[in-house]
Amino acid sequence: MNQSWGTEPMDTADLRKARGAFFTPEPVCHFMADWAVRSVEDSVLEPACGEAAFMEASVRRLADLGASPSEMHISGTDIHEPSARTARGLLKKHGVKARVNVGDFLASKPDADYDAVIGNPPYIRFHDYTGAARSVAMGAALAQGVRLSKLASSWAAFVVHSAAYLKPGGRLAFVLPAELLAANYAGSVRRFLLERFGSVNLILFEEQVFPGVSTEALLLLCEGSGGTDHFTVRQLRSVSELDNPAQSLKYRPTSISDKWTGALLSGLAGPSLLADLHDQGSFVTLAEWGHISLGTVTGNNGYFAMSPERANELGIGMDELVRISPPGSHHLRGIRFTPSGLVNLGRSGAQTLLFRPPGSPSKAAAAYIRQGERLGVPDAYKCRMRTPWWRVPQVPVADLLVTCMNADTPRLAVNEATAHHLNSVHGLYLSEQYRGTASALAVASLNSATLLGAELVGRAYGGGILKLEPGEAVKLPLPSQESVGGASDELTAMIPTLRKLIANGLLLDAVGLVDSVILERQSNLSHNKVLDLREARAHLSERRVTRGAKSVES
Repeated sequence: MNQSWGTEPMDTADLRKARGAFFTPEPVCHFMADWAVRSVEDSVLEPACGEAAFMEASVRRLADLGASPSEMHISGTDIHEPSARTARGLLKKHGVKARVNVGDFLASKPDADYDAVIGNPPYIRFHDYTGAARSVAMGAALAQGVRLSKLASSWAAFVVHSAAYLKPGGRLAFVLPAELLAANYAGSVRRFLLERFGSVNLILFEEQVFPGVSTEALLLLCEGSGGTDHFTVRQLRSVSELDNPAQSLKYRPTSISDKWTGALLSGLAGPSLLADLHDQGSFVTLAEWGHISLGTVTGNNGYFAMSPERANELGIGMDELVRISPPGSHHLRGIRFTPSGLVNLGRSGAQTLLFRPPGSPSKAAAAYIRQGERLGVPDAYKCRMRTPWWRVPQVPVADLLVTCMNADTPRLAVNEATAHHLNSVHGLYLSEQYRGTASALAVASLNSATLLGAELVGRAYGGGILKLEPGEAVKLPLPSQESVGGASDELTAMIPTLRKLIANGLLLDAVGLVDSVILERQSNLSHNKVLDLREARAHLSERRVTRGAKSVES
């Protein structure tokens, strides 16, 4: 995100978006300048300055402190020459002779000459941030000891590189996407901030900072040096409340690069209760139950996955087909994925079969392969990478199937159908000694602590969907083997009741029944503490869904 918006006729909205340029509201610019600029002698840098919104705010702040225009030390950089030219003109009107360079800020050599670095770095998603620009960004971050993932968006390198321009004790004030809190690729940036600065502060908003833009934004305010083990969080309704006093709450991550999603729960007891459950041994991570795996990537589900009726039409026999959990996960919401359930899905037209001739294709299969070649199926990346293109790699049958895209919460479904799975779900392979408790574990996972944990380790996706990657799923808190084993018979006996509740849309009623066994009896939590867990989970879930709805509208 960058406040540059350009005024020249050729600077279209699409071009501004391509370079990550978005207008920053004036109250935000003024607030950040007031925080970062504290002396008439302060030197100020605005990287990716656009048309000087933060530079102008700094001029006003310095003037309020008593500095004359000739005394002001203000610099900026922007990759867009017309915006840089406009910035110079605007500052000249204030009598300030600012240095505004044209070029890629990330390619510049840092000089620690500034008391304040302030601004709104460009926000370009990783799939649009490629080639030389990405290489320069990753190199700039690496020069400061931070290795960024190839999935990192442009703002991440700007944060790291900008810090190198600060004098000891200097201040960094940035508008950033809320991806800072939870994105896996931002873990190295979170670590960097806590190791680099003596004070790290966040301001979060309930309402969107940028009207009409789906990206959720926050303010990052850092100063000092030497590192810290915590950061503070201030939550406001909107930018209009920036000047109103509000309590800042301290948040200390479990480890230095952990997600900061828990900061959204500052003041609520849920996260500490979750930590207590783990410390006392009542809960463990999913990784301690077994290992998780992505499903089969076909390269073209529409071609390789087919219904029984379609297979019959093509004359392809079962010896050239593999039973699969059909694409999607709606059918995995009821604890058990049974053989009869798989059959019924197939009868209703679901793609419960995977085309996979094990040897030389039959005549019917060979005809279908030729049809795929005419349709260009072999041109898909995954198909090009294997020989023959039509033999899809197969992952082993999992003990449980784990949903990864969820409107409410991830589900563990016992794979009684012994179906293979595609990459629309994950497979959980239990350690040998735990395979007899698969059904009890699936039930036990429907508790308020696990539901809260899913909100903390997962990420909000488009439309408010909660997504769980394999690397996140292994961190999902689940009841311990002792807790599940101690109530195994009771938990499995609950399955008919729970499935009925879930089928009727009463997930939280089902969770309440499991809570009474797993949390209250097995983990010795009081009912009030269980309610605290539910409150924390509801807070994150409602925020995710509300934000998702707004992003769809915009």
